[in-house]
Amino acid sequence: MKPFFSSILGTIFYPVYKDRALKKCIECEPFIKKGSKVLDLGCGTGIVGLAIKNYFQAEVLGADVVDQRTVNIPFQLINGKTLPLPDNSFDVVYIAHVLHHTENYLNLLKESKRVSKDKIIIYEDLPEGFLSNLFCQTHGFLFNIICMFNREKNYFKQEERWVEIFNSLGFQVVHKERLKVNSFYPIKYIQFVLIKK
Repeated sequence: MKPFFSSILGTIFYPVYKDRALKKCIECEPFIKKGSKVLDLGCGTGIVGLAIKNYFQAEVLGADVVDQRTVNIPFQLINGKTLPLPDNSFDVVYIAHVLHHTENYLNLLKESKRVSKDKIIIYEDLPEGFLSNLFCQTHGFLFNIICMFNREKNYFKQEERWVEIFNSLGFQVVHKERLKVNSFYPIKYIQFVLIKK
């Protein structure tokens, strides 16, 4: 059964999410080829996955620990530690604002490396500065309570720490860019593009 609040929020904010999904597609344009096979890991509502499918004429599979889809994309339920998918089965693994929600982020990165043929695109919020850190912690707490019905801690990290983790797992960071939702949004976030060394 889908979490009630996340389904309602996904429906209410669909126009906003749809606009942000298109923006993410434009940001990813240099890194996703038309017709690619893409795993949207931690797909949530599936709105970004659907945008990737349409924008890149891609074959998209959404995967998450809970089915929160508000749009129809193919979906695989996962346990948050391993991916029941074959090696090298996706051109791109897309992980947006997910890793900070799970203590198993190392496993998910290793599994992403295993199932990816080419690139892994990651978006992460950065707890840098008072306001960004405050909003990261508040967002993490509310997301866990409202959407996941748990009180797990969050795993936000600074940019340098993420780079250290990626390097330790045998990734090369080929691109990183700090991005803004808009001038008023206080959370800083970054896009990383990784390839296997």
